[in-house]
Amino acid sequence: MKGTAPAIFLPKGFRFSAVAAGIKASGRSDLALVEAAPGASAAALFTQNRVAAAPVEIGRALLRKSHGHVRAVIVNSGNANCATGPTGKRACQRVCHELAHLLHTPAEEVFPSSTGIIGVPLPVENIVRKLPQLLANRNSTSRAMREFAEAIMTTDTRLKVASERIDSDAQPISVAGVAKGSGMIHPQLATMLVYLFTDAVASPFELRTLLKAACDDTFNCISVDGDTSTNDTVLLLASGQSATTLKTSRVREKFQAALLRICQSLAQQIVADGEGVKHVVRFEITQARNRDEALHIGRAIANSLLVKTALAGSDPNWGRILAAIGACGVPLDPQRIDISIGDELVCRRGARWDFNAQNAHRALSQPTCNVRVRLGRGSATVGFTTGDLTEEYVRINATYST
Repeated sequence: MKGTAPAIFLPKGFRFSAVAAGIKASGRSDLALVEAAPGASAAALFTQNRVAAAPVEIGRALLRKSHGHVRAVIVNSGNANCATGPTGKRACQRVCHELAHLLHTPAEEVFPSSTGIIGVPLPVENIVRKLPQLLANRNSTSRAMREFAEAIMTTDTRLKVASERIDSDAQPISVAGVAKGSGMIHPQLATMLVYLFTDAVASPFELRTLLKAACDDTFNCISVDGDTSTNDTVLLLASGQSATTLKTSRVREKFQAALLRICQSLAQQIVADGEGVKHVVRFEITQARNRDEALHIGRAIANSLLVKTALAGSDPNWGRILAAIGACGVPLDPQRIDISIGDELVCRRGARWDFNAQNAHRALSQPTCNVRVRLGRGSATVGFTTGDLTEEYVRINATYST
């Protein structure tokens, strides 16, 4: 596994657990639990793919029924429980009911997630059989949180964890996040599986407002391969155990900034761990008429196969970037477009600029690189991050289900 997870500022009011339930052929841990303190508030954003997995549909309904309160999160990896029909929904509901019974909590307060192969029946008996062991393993330690993070991985090669501690006039607030995601990343309102935890006191409405703002410029601004998952979920839980509220503007602003940084970190970790990714590139789209236009153009560039293969070879082929912009459907004037790779201006007013190709190649050869696109249309700016497209990505996904 690449790298190690950083030290974690663990929020109060959460316990984590993970076991192997025989879902993954590898025999590794594949069933994970988060137990939240009674009364914990919650907000979530989900995939916009119309083919939504059973846990996404059920999770949406349960949050409405519980009025935004979650007592436990149950996650399985290795099986998406998607396109499994009524049987898949019943399996998901059974897991929630069985866990709720063991926790002596209402079933609508058990939030489900799944990730893995689409169209394979969920081995519900394996999961139910392991629930007592999962509960017995609960712990409120950083190690337990890392074990949770490892259990939800599929093609990921490393843990994705981030956390911060916020000072206040009252008790400090901790915020932590765990993510999984490596391929099938092209989110619309969410990305893969992301779980965010805080011990702040916050209502479900407050959490949803804060979560959407944090996601808009992070998880909605990344792409690995242009495919939107059927299971994407971002869940934010607040245990209230710090007894510190977000009512004052000073604390709320500090919390929002910390949440944004954590989401930025997790989003970057997802792209950096993209299947086969060797280079991470941030496209900064500037001087657009509005944010939506900049985001649309950023996505078009990031998902162009010709652009992504050029990135794989560190080839400063700016013409592919310009072509992707011109083909995206925005009625812009090419003669206003400038493109820079690293510090090199490579395209000026829609035409070639005399630039140092070696410097541009050297910039793209680094693990991370910035590419700036100036549209000359307005004042809106969006940063959109993606990775290159390598032979390794094709190899992984050519044999994923076998």
